[in-house]
Order: sequence, then C-alpha cells, then structure tokens
Amino acid sequence: MNSFKKYMFLSIIALCTGAVYLSGCTKLNVKPVSALTPDNFPTTPAQFVAATGPIYTSFRGAPGRQWWLVENLSTDMEVLVARGGNWFDGGNYSTLNLHTYTGDNGNLETMWQWGYGTISACNQVLALFNAAPASAAKTQTVAEIKTMRAMSYYFMMDNFGNVPITTTFGDTTNLGTQSRAKVFAFIESELLTQIPNLSSTVGVSTYGRPTKYLAYAILAKMYLNAAYYTGTARFQDCVTMCDNIIKGGQYGLDADYLGMFKPNNGPQIKDFIYAIPYDGVYAQAMYYARWTLHPALAKKYSMPYTPDGPVYTYPSYYAYFNDPNDIRNGQYLTGKQYYFDGTPINITTTNIGLDASYSGPNPNATVVHQLEFTPNIVWRNPSTFDIGNDELANEEGYRNNKFYPDSLAPTRNQSNDVPLFRYADILLEKAEAILRGANTTNGDLPLSLVNQVRARAKATPFTTVTLTTLLEERAREFADEGWRRNDLIRYGMYENAWGIKTDANPDKRIFPIPTPELQLNSKLVQNPGY
Repeated sequence: MNSFKKYMFLSIIALCTGAVYLSGCTKLNVKPVSALTPDNFPTTPAQFVAATGPIYTSFRGAPGRQWWLVENLSTDMEVLVARGGNWFDGGNYSTLNLHTYTGDNGNLETMWQWGYGTISACNQVLALFNAAPASAAKTQTVAEIKTMRAMSYYFMMDNFGNVPITTTFGDTTNLGTQSRAKVFAFIESELLTQIPNLSSTVGVSTYGRPTKYLAYAILAKMYLNAAYYTGTARFQDCVTMCDNIIKGGQYGLDADYLGMFKPNNGPQIKDFIYAIPYDGVYAQAMYYARWTLHPALAKKYSMPYTPDGPVYTYPSYYAYFNDPNDIRNGQYLTGKQYYFDGTPINITTTNIGLDASYSGPNPNATVVHQLEFTPNIVWRNPSTFDIGNDELANEEGYRNNKFYPDSLAPTRNQSNDVPLFRYADILLEKAEAILRGANTTNGDLPLSLVNQVRARAKATPFTTVTLTTLLEERAREFADEGWRRNDLIRYGMYENAWGIKTDANPDKRIFPIPTPELQLNSKLVQNPGY
C-alpha cells in the first residue's frame, strides 16, 4: 500500500465530516450543515486542506467508473459487450458505443450527479470559508476550490455542452441552461483569475490538489478544442498554456511508461500534472481491472476477486500499435496467455461450453483449453448486443491492462491513481496546435515534440508528422485514459462507423441532459437531437 496515499486520505477523511455536501444541482437551497464555526475556522494550510476534503472525495466518484466507461465506450477504442444476456443492463453500455444513448442512460445520470455534486461541494465550502479571517492559506485554498469547480465545469461542458452555472450555495435562481460558449468563458475567466493565487510547488505537498500547472493544462485543453466548443479557434492560446507548463520545468516523461499506471503510482510520477489519488482501502471507487480482465487471469495477478472482463478492444484500434519496439504495446493482452513462470493458463470446460456451435457427439465431454485472446468481435445477436457466452466468445477482443490490477487491496478497489492531465499530453497538444496553424515557439517543432513522446516509448522516431499521424500517436499514448472521445470529436471522426455502430448524427457529440435532472429542474433545456 502506498504510504503517502494512506496518510493523506486518512487525514482528509477524518475531517470530511466538517462539511456535508449534496449530490445534484437541483438541491442547492438546502441549508448547509457543518461543524465549522467562527470558533474553529481553519487557520493553518494543513487545516484548510483538510476542511476541503468533501471536494476531493467527491471528485474521485465517476472517474473511477462511469466517466471512464462513458468516455471510452462511446468511441472506436473499445466496447462493453453483452454475453448471453449478461452485461446488457438495459442498453446502458451498448447505447454508448452505438450512439443511441438517451436521457435515461444511468451512466450519464451518474456523471451529471458527479459533476454537480462536486460543484455543490465547492460552493458549500466556499460559503463556509467566507467568514474565516483573511490569510495567505485561505487565499490559496479558495483558489484551489475554485479551480476544482472550474475543472468540474470543464468536464460538464465537454460532455453535456449547455449546462447551468451556479457559484453560490443555496442559490435557486441560476439553475437554467447556459450556452456552451458562456460556460467556456466562465471557466476561462475563473482559471485565469485564480492562477496568481495557486501554488507553483509540485510534489507530495500538492499532489492531488490544483496548482498553477493544472489551470494551464485545463486551459490548453479548452483552447485546443475551442473551435468546436465556441466556434472560434484559439490554437495560439493553446501553445501559450503549453509553454507555461513546459518552461516551468516541473514535469517530464518518466522512463517507465507502463509503471506509471500501477497501484504504487503517486507523486513520484513526473508525467502527472493532475491525478486523482485512489487507495484500495482508504480511498475507494476505482476498479478498472474488473472491466477489462478475463476471470481466468485472477490467479496470475493474485487478484482478491474474480474480474468480469466484458470490455474488449476493437481490432482497428489495436492496429495503431504497429511498432514492435513500442513499449506501450505491453498494456495489451493478446494471443495465448501464460502465468509468469511460462506455464499456460488453462481453462477446464466442456465442448459445448467452449464453443456453443459444437455439433459433435460429446457436447458435455471435458476439454482443457488454453486462454487465448483473439482480435475479432462477432455479434451473434446484434439487436441485444450479444456475442454469446461460451468460452471462445469470452476470449474475443484484446484486453487493456494499463491500470494494472492491485493484488494488495482486499476487494476489487484498486490503488492506481488516475491521471487526468499529463505532460505527454501537453507536448502533443502543442504539436497539434502548431499543425493547425499556431506559430512555433522556443524552437519546438511538431516533429520534435511528438518524437519526445515516442522516445520515451522506445518507438521508432517519426521522420514527418501530420494531423493524422498525431491522432494515431495519441491513440497509443492515451489508450484507456478517457480522452479518445474528446480527440475524435475535435478531428470530426466521432460520427464514423465502428463495430456495428452506424449512427452518424453530429448531435451525439454532446450527451443528453439526464431525464431525472429535467424532472427535478424545470429550468433545464434538453440538448438538440434528444
């Protein structure tokens, strides 16, 4: 167990009862309940950090499951299949991949609650801090809270487009839908205003909290996508924000790419500009390995539970991993599987259990089969998104194992911290912004920027780079990290066909406002096309 994470979260959780927050933007008129009073307002930096605990515990909610699934499954990267009726769950997952989602999708409702639950927590803690005496610690903490709120609004804007803006806890007058351009302008203004008051320290003391560099990273992502978000390109502004991070000299490309995502990751990772800290005991909610690993792999990785493994990678996406020297290939499990000592991983089943199409004379005869992941995914019943539930179907699709299973956690919860913004992304964003028309700065050419990322991966250097090859590089670098949807939309490829998806409606670039939220808040306006 990572001792830093354990200490940090025990400290925060112990003080989280100092503020109670609400999970939804439609209940902002409830009176705050808090143990904070004028007699015990925080005064030291550590006390201010601890008092903001509800914000950070809220923020690790949906990224541990729903946000991660929505961003990945709605793309050409991977798919969560139904197997003999299992995992269909009323279309909660299949509709994401098919782009037939509606406001009744439970994953989208959880994402909305996560976003506005965190915003509500920020507003409440800010309200509680209003009467606290002025101090440098208060100024920095307020800036951190407003940055967390801005980041929450960024994810809401990116996913739902037109959303309410509310900055005062208990305010019921600003719950109406605002245009995406207005939300963009609010986030931008908020971040630019808070940057002077944010810390520039990078290390254990600020890990998991906002710094100036997180604000720059959010703005860089916003400016790179600004033409889509607002209709006005901001590529030079993207370069400026990237340069603020690069010139700061606080970040780098860690030599061990695959090691960055293991359960013992943390503040020692120089690539992480902002990561959500998780702990399998003290800060639970993240369990990616459950979704991607086959049940027969539990023994190999000493997992404390049996994974389900319904998330398969599309062969067309895996095709981007075409350089045999690229260490990023190692995040995927392909072909025949073995234990670490080289012994085959065998599964004992029956002829009919192995292959439901078996028509021989001994359907129930025992057969020993070596686990082997095959590339192609075949739907036996497209109307129910079903690929069958025999063993061969369970082995279709290569499996992403980037967020390595946690053998030390007592349950399926993992201690792998989840990076949202990385230094490698800054390098590739700057390269893309220049390719799209921004001026070069500091001698950084797109080719040299991309080759920095490829060098860390031990991949063959490019001799030229285009927008197309850069998108392919992003596919390799950020697989399973939640940015594929954002990339495909920016490239105009979110409407492409993949798997059995045929929907090409551009309205699907933003998700519908969840039906329960429309029922609770009459001021919300549904997004076009739903």
